[in-house]
Amino acid sequence: MTVAQLFEKGKSLLKENNIENYANEARWIFEAVFECGREYLIFHSEDETETEKTERYLELTTRRASGIPVQYVIGSWDFYGETFSVGEGVLIPRPETEMLVDFAADYLKNKLNPVIIDLCSGTGCIGLSVAKSFSDSKVFLVEKSEKAFEYLKINLEKFGCKNATAINGDIFEGFESFDIPEPDLILSNPPYIESAEIPSLQSEVLLEPSMALDGGSDGLDFYRAINEKWLPYCKGAIAVECGEGQTERIEKLFSSFCGNTQSLADFNGIKRVVLGYIGQERKINDF
Repeated sequence: MTVAQLFEKGKSLLKENNIENYANEARWIFEAVFECGREYLIFHSEDETETEKTERYLELTTRRASGIPVQYVIGSWDFYGETFSVGEGVLIPRPETEMLVDFAADYLKNKLNPVIIDLCSGTGCIGLSVAKSFSDSKVFLVEKSEKAFEYLKINLEKFGCKNATAINGDIFEGFESFDIPEPDLILSNPPYIESAEIPSLQSEVLLEPSMALDGGSDGLDFYRAINEKWLPYCKGAIAVECGEGQTERIEKLFSSFCGNTQSLADFNGIKRVVLGYIGQERKINDF
């Protein structure tokens, strides 16, 4: 079977099983299996494929056709210019979450030896991205899920961030339960979906861990915990991702410790991030 024939077979399989983005996903899986770039499909289209890789490609496209997220099928996903290991049991990194790293990059650019805490860190995509950009920082990544923590450790080792520390712990225990310094910045993409809405999510999203999705009856359980048990120890600022329609309530929560709060919209115009500045008035247009 030639490269072109194999690729067409993969595309057809995904299309027949109603995978909306079938062409791109067939290519992503191909590139992962053959460890190549997209140009390989052009310049080697008539080459015969190796039996082992052919079987692996068909195995993975079949898994994707069954509804398993393509990120889990491939075993990795890009975030902020790096490729993070992912798999069943950990939340898949998403583009809108990069807004937290953008904010951190702006906020920390003039700070010396900052301390950052990434709560509910999952793969570590937020905290490790910051750690890589600020080598003089100390980043602590807190994750409760044992499965997610395994991926966090894999990514920490992969990127070799000596200034980052992974902690397997529950953020509901509060800052005082952890032997870490007071942070200059808290970052978090916690679970924020209302419990009653979980069953109505897309089938692929339902394959992600419920622990990383379920934010309680109103979706705000984790923000209350952060506000009550972490914000009192923060010296600088906080940035959290949240769901549509939640920003005003979270800003109100954080206002007890933050001199100024604001929200940012994602690329779809949905207010997705809440920022809070501790004990300082920062104009809303500064970021």
